[in-house]
Amino acid sequence: MKLVLGSGSPRRRELLATIGVVADAVRPPEIDETPMKSELPRPYCVRMAREKVAAVEAAEGDIVLCADTTVALGRRIMGKPENAGEAAEFLMAMSGRRHKVITAVAVKRGSQIWERDVVTTVKMKHLSNEELNGYLATNDWQGKAGGYGIQGPAGALIPWIQGSFTAVVGLPLAETSGLLQTAGYPLWQAS
Repeated sequence: MKLVLGSGSPRRRELLATIGVVADAVRPPEIDETPMKSELPRPYCVRMAREKVAAVEAAEGDIVLCADTTVALGRRIMGKPENAGEAAEFLMAMSGRRHKVITAVAVKRGSQIWERDVVTTVKMKHLSNEELNGYLATNDWQGKAGGYGIQGPAGALIPWIQGSFTAVVGLPLAETSGLLQTAGYPLWQAS
């Protein structure tokens, strides 16, 4: 039995390593991540994780782990910004407000799929122009849903969260470890 991580995210690999899990293979799936017309953030995120895990090729007994993290401001999905201007737009929209970070996890073994999604409420402080431009200059916003990563410099902009910190980073460890164990992965066992 091998564990296949269907994600190119270094943050997900780092989080798994904290609980002693190292994937035998990393195979990020190529899927269309465009939201459907009028699709709400949570169902979108769950669909993305499900489509990702279905797209990853694996042997019958292998376990495949995929996840998707979506930032939502109300009904609006804040994806990965294409440039600094879009990142600034996202950050200013969230400035001084609460938003939701949804991370959906899907684990597959054979034809069986187990899923969980976790919703965390995050408050971003009111951003000054200096804070906004200083953060944008770090380039930490690149490749991150909503234009920020809580585990990096943007942590200074987040005074409060309610929910799972690791889910905001990109993989809710409590739920993920439960899914892996359900799928038969030998978590917490000496090798």
